[in-house]
Amino acid sequence: MYYLVGDIGNTLIKVSLLNEKFKIIYSNSIKTHSIKNKNNLSKFFKKFLKKNINKKILFSSVDPKNFKILNNFLLKKKFKIFELKKFNIKKLIKVNVKNINQVGSDRIANAIGSFYTYKGNSIVIDFGTATTFDIVRSPGVYDGGVIAPGVESSINNLKNQTALLPLIKLKNRINNYGKDTTEAMNAGFLWGYQGLIDNIIKQIISKSKKKYRIVLTGGYSEIFKKLIYQKTIINKNITIEGIIRIYKLFLK
Repeated sequence: MYYLVGDIGNTLIKVSLLNEKFKIIYSNSIKTHSIKNKNNLSKFFKKFLKKNINKKILFSSVDPKNFKILNNFLLKKKFKIFELKKFNIKKLIKVNVKNINQVGSDRIANAIGSFYTYKGNSIVIDFGTATTFDIVRSPGVYDGGVIAPGVESSINNLKNQTALLPLIKLKNRINNYGKDTTEAMNAGFLWGYQGLIDNIIKQIISKSKKKYRIVLTGGYSEIFKKLIYQKTIINKNITIEGIIRIYKLFLK
């Protein structure tokens, strides 16, 4: 028996195929906006749906419209789709926020994945459409977090709001401040986000008076691991690991 889980983000949808022991054996991503085309969806799921898969599929989703598109597509193939907030998440982790419904499902999954993987205080920094910082502390409490602008979103916004600045692709090193426009923008985004990340971590530690393991996930993890001052680890599957925990408790 195989299982499917996934994460529907504003920019990307990631789906993972799990074996009978709930270990990830294959993952792939598709741009969220592209699933409006049924051919794209069919092609994307071809590698997943040919296996002997449990008919229950669990997603985290921050995009209700695209969750509905995905749900309708998979329902026609006789699958039953669940969104993780439909379950009593507090059975897995205590939630110390004012309103859990205002917390993105991916952030909840990150917190659960981090706690059950590392068993201690952690800050999960997710480089997605937004840059999110989620705080997990012993003995299993999701303690809220911080939301900052996403790197890619900021790059695109600067390009869209200016007449002459180009759309750049971040390079992972800075030898100096810029000697042309592209170099100047690259330095600005790398140094700017380095400072933002370091300061937010510093503020979280200062406010909570605790030490944390810093876990990076998302597209820019490798770049910023080399830049920020704190010792960090990269776990690109932390969201999926959290979703797997929820699946095993409520759907297995």
